[in-house]
Amino acid sequence: MSTTSLPQRAGSAFLNTILLGMLGFLLLPILFVIPLSLSAGEFFIYPMPGLSLRWYEAFFSDRAWISSLWSSIVVATSTMVLATVLGTLAAIGFWQSRSRLGMVILVVLVSPLIIPVVVVAIALFFFYARLGFANSMWSLVMGHTAIALPLVVLTVAATLQTYNPNLTRAAASLGASPVRAFFDVMLPLIAPGVATGALLAFAMSFDECVLSLFLGSPEQRTLPRQLFSGLRESITPVVAVAATLIIVLASALLLASLLLKARAERLRGESP
Repeated sequence: MSTTSLPQRAGSAFLNTILLGMLGFLLLPILFVIPLSLSAGEFFIYPMPGLSLRWYEAFFSDRAWISSLWSSIVVATSTMVLATVLGTLAAIGFWQSRSRLGMVILVVLVSPLIIPVVVVAIALFFFYARLGFANSMWSLVMGHTAIALPLVVLTVAATLQTYNPNLTRAAASLGASPVRAFFDVMLPLIAPGVATGALLAFAMSFDECVLSLFLGSPEQRTLPRQLFSGLRESITPVVAVAATLIIVLASALLLASLLLKARAERLRGESP
């Protein structure tokens, strides 16, 4: 017999209805873009005159779109690797350190999540210009890493809260070096958090447009930047194709992160 009362069940159903309504209000306009990528017409109109794959063919046969897609993949992958390595090491350092200086550094490190991205982009542009490598692939990757790093740090730090440090001490007492203890003991247990942070870093880099406008050269157009240019120059359903690819990729990464989170919770439940 259920222990919840009728008013509690009614209140829970009401809150769930409100939540589903808010999610629908936010997501339905995005989902309307996907059918437009299959339109046989020349413009964004409903009802559509018919269904066709002509705009997908136009996208994959256009050198500019393919080049921008490849640039986004390269930048996002490089950003993911750098942010994951640096963010994981930083999170472990903050987890082991109890000093106030560590907390100050952590606040500075996660500040790009609070500061408007256009402010970060302007600051990085002038900083990289003084160093002499502005408008390059390297500056673009470093800029994306700066805003993706906080996601990895926070995700891994949250995972470390459930890690038992006695496991590392036990490995050290058995003769394992700190590096081997990390790879053989700690990393397998915090791997879901690390992988989730890596996926979030990739998704943020792949979707980022403002930093690409400030830090990338005209030859280094990422897919969001090319999409922005397509909306300004010639609006055709090929823009909807690019948006659909971004939506599908973001949804796949979100699903993967949810699966990793569920796996981490299952591992915590199975651990003694």
